[in-house]
Amino acid sequence: MEVPALLAIVMGLWVALILAGGLEALKHRWLVNRIPVRVHVNGTRGKTSVTRLIAAGLRAGGKRVCAKTTGSAAAVTDPDGREFPIYRISGANIIEQMRTLKRMAKLKPEIVVMECMALQPQYQSLSELRMVRSNVGVITNARPDHLDVMGPGEEDVALALAGSTPVKGDLFTAERDLLQTFDHSCKDRNSTLHGVTLDEVEAISDDTMSKFQYAEHKENVALALKICQHLGVERAAALEGMTALEPEAGAMQVLHINYFKREIVFVNGFAANDPESTGKIWENMVEKFGAERRKIMLINCRADRPHRSQQMAEEAGQWTTPDKVILMGSGCFVFVRNAVKHGLDPEKLLVLEGGDTVDITETILEESASNALVVGMCNIHGGGEEVARFFQNRAVKEEDL
Repeated sequence: MEVPALLAIVMGLWVALILAGGLEALKHRWLVNRIPVRVHVNGTRGKTSVTRLIAAGLRAGGKRVCAKTTGSAAAVTDPDGREFPIYRISGANIIEQMRTLKRMAKLKPEIVVMECMALQPQYQSLSELRMVRSNVGVITNARPDHLDVMGPGEEDVALALAGSTPVKGDLFTAERDLLQTFDHSCKDRNSTLHGVTLDEVEAISDDTMSKFQYAEHKENVALALKICQHLGVERAAALEGMTALEPEAGAMQVLHINYFKREIVFVNGFAANDPESTGKIWENMVEKFGAERRKIMLINCRADRPHRSQQMAEEAGQWTTPDKVILMGSGCFVFVRNAVKHGLDPEKLLVLEGGDTVDITETILEESASNALVVGMCNIHGGGEEVARFFQNRAVKEEDL
């Protein structure tokens, strides 16, 4: 075949691909526009919780809502509140957002609430501008996590998250320290910024929080309530829907276990995998349950998340000193090396790299003596979920304590 003819064929194929891509983009835009309100939830911590809270609050207010979460167990929730897991053949990919919106549109919702699943800054912006095209954007907070992708600093994380700011819409956030970054992105995209104030957080009473079936954060509830009220649902109705929520797989839980004459308070904090959130959980739990209990950190490391292990190790030396630090998962040497460098006593470290659930739980029981506080942290995947399930299956209900 002559070169000019070959070039003509190649050019024809390119034109066909471009036309097909353009047609697909137009079809998706038409499909998205059939959904009156799109809520896109992004942030470092609490995306899944806030997505579920918003959807539950709106549903309780009579809105027809679909939701999609991508947390510990990715799932789609239909307008009746039924949750269906998402099965991925070849791992997570942001194209999943387009397929999910197509499924949701068939259910004719008034509102969809989508958790952002992109990490790379350019993909966060692409997901918003080309896929979800939200009217209401949500950024829960900006914490120092995934710094290898969004870093190197906390302000860089905020800039990356700002890529999901809607165009000519409303952006809600519970972040207070880096509001200037989000204010700039709102001005750039002609949107309105709504920040959750400290007064709004403190207006959520402890009595209200005690009604949740799992350990939720006041900031998440205040943020979700503000969005529900913006979308026409009264506060009382929204709260009723939120407090009725069942805990999701990665939700923080405080479990009381009486097991082989040992009284253990086990805290599932695996999903709060940035040092700031984890430090708050550790200190709160030590203050509440640590008196006269052996204090144990259970660190679940992942070899594919070395930056997370490093950050956690650097901060852990500044927290209330534990009696023991048990390391599980993979890539534990990153934590050990940095923890010792930043002040943790090497005699307190116990490495169980590659250990199975039985080995880890038996070691926890041995280290617990007669009673202990055990806080799981760093990563839910790679073993954390299995250990948490072991203790959840053996937990004593609070009314039986």
